[in-house]
Amino acid sequence: MTVRLPADLAGQLEKLTQATGRTKSAIAVAALRDYVEAESWQIQDIEQGVAEADRGEFASDSEVNAFFAKYGA
Repeated sequence: MTVRLPADLAGQLEKLTQATGRTKSAIAVAALRDYVEAESWQIQDIEQGVAEADRGEFASDSEVNAFFAKYGA
């Protein structure tokens, strides 16, 4: 995979490699792993919510009103 970085980010990456002794690839893999994990969690949560909605699992009006009353909204 080839990635073109903006000059400022490339400079920051270079400084980080020098400071940590890690390669650019190692830093990129760690960053991508964190990003993919975060995005996967969000996608999974959204898919779960859509599946619940498809099954008709919604909060009642009284449950929604009680929630907002509790938190002052």
